[in-house]
Amino acid sequence: MAKYITFFTYTTEAWTGMIESPGDRAAAVQKLAESMGGSFECLYWMFGAHDGFGIINAPDVVSATALSVTIRSSGAFKNVESYELLTQEQMSQALSRSKDATRAYLAPGRPASPHPGN
Repeated sequence: MAKYITFFTYTTEAWTGMIESPGDRAAAVQKLAESMGGSFECLYWMFGAHDGFGIINAPDVVSATALSVTIRSSGAFKNVESYELLTQEQMSQALSRSKDATRAYLAPGRPASPHPGN
């Protein structure tokens, strides 16, 4: 399963509602993740540009996207940003592939090499 982090920022109305009736937001996220065939890892609150973030495991990108669409459509959020997280092993694999791919990629503004492979 892929791991995703979602940063969120609530609307003023959502904060007002939570002040009146806080509830357990972690339980709500867990239920949503499980409904998509995934699992819930954690929910943290923070100060700054975002109000918090959650980490979930999703079986595929379609499920992760459906989860994001579901929370966005609730109207409770000003901003939602989701990113897939990579393990060190996955990043090592990506860097290895990138090393091979750099031979095939021509950066903008650079002339094509007259010698293949350079």
